Amino acid sequence: MSTNWAGNFTFSAARAAHPASVEELQDVVRTADSARVVGAGHSFSTIADTGGTLISLDRMPEVFEVGDGSVRVSAGTRLARLAERLHAAGLALPAMPSLPHITIIGACATATHGSGNAIPSLASLVRSLDLVTADGGVTTLTRGDERFDGAVVAFGSLGVVVAVELDVVPAFEVEQRVYQDMPFDALVEDVDAVFASAYSVSAFTTWQGVAHVFAKHRTTDTRHDLSWTGATPATEPVHPVPGQPALHCTAQLGVPGPWHERLPHFRADFTPSVGRELQSEYFVAREHAADALRALNDLSAEITPVLLTSEVRTVAADAQWLSPVHDRPSTAFHFTWQPDDAAVRAVLRKIEAALSPWRPRAHWGKLFELADPGERYPHWARFAELRDELDPTRTFRNPLVDGWFTG
Repeated sequence: MSTNWAGNFTFSAARAAHPASVEELQDVVRTADSARVVGAGHSFSTIADTGGTLISLDRMPEVFEVGDGSVRVSAGTRLARLAERLHAAGLALPAMPSLPHITIIGACATATHGSGNAIPSLASLVRSLDLVTADGGVTTLTRGDERFDGAVVAFGSLGVVVAVELDVVPAFEVEQRVYQDMPFDALVEDVDAVFASAYSVSAFTTWQGVAHVFAKHRTTDTRHDLSWTGATPATEPVHPVPGQPALHCTAQLGVPGPWHERLPHFRADFTPSVGRELQSEYFVAREHAADALRALNDLSAEITPVLLTSEVRTVAADAQWLSPVHDRPSTAFHFTWQPDDAAVRAVLRKIEAALSPWRPRAHWGKLFELADPGERYPHWARFAELRDELDPTRTFRNPLVDGWFTG
């Protein structure tokens, strides 16, 4: 079997399936003893792994149906492809993650997000989903249904999502500017003002005294210059990872362009970030952002030797039961690590201890060591019941996810 995105493990599935229709998918699911769905392979753990059948949606028919403020699309569609079609129709997603290479359902199922005080996770955009369950039947869950908020962020544990309906907005243009060498103290003391300065703001740091802030403004909004923080406006394109060429990054220097060509950090036609790497991400309630920044900075001597870069972002709260931003506007602390699993996990335990006063939640598709993830979600037991209801044969279980429920 192939390796995952970061190349840090090989899928252990006995067989791979690439159904070309919903009917073929139903047959695959109905006859499988165990199964999991893989999207773009952009996970850094075994969350999508199985010893049975690994299902890819890459050959499913493309669906693109525009409705009233929404679009219905095949779940395995890559975000870059969806963005192109939406923009051509004069529409947009209000949120985009750092890279557009991942699939829609993979992003939604793990509450993947971009950055912005008012921008929710991609899961929050889902209006409905069509789910192939373990018996091969198709169930449609719609926003407002009592089970719906448990079904979107479900990391593949309820069945195979074949189509989703998403909220959309009119297309808009964005300009991106980078402010280099913001003193870390200024970021901490003025964290609310920095992240309120643009539609989408990301602060990159290696925990060595400065941050580089990527500010993405809608061209119809007032632009706020961040030079008052002591940062310097970049005069040439900047890669988020120090020392990497900016060729693969979306256009900067205030050049306006379509939303989908500015909100992600990386261009769809290039390998994002640095390729081989590991990733982790933790979320705390936004009011604790400054304290969490200080706590992490105190660990700089432990973090820096295995770090490529860190990104700090903000995300609006949502209603999804297992979203890391469930019921609380959050600040997210993302770490892109060198590909040294043992060294990274040792540092993660220290990070989690440092953030523990603010009950951090972790990104489901990335590495973490938290022993009690369920205690951080008020609807954890309710989701466990939903798993039993929709997957009574335990077809979509795997050791990693089961460990979260029995640990």
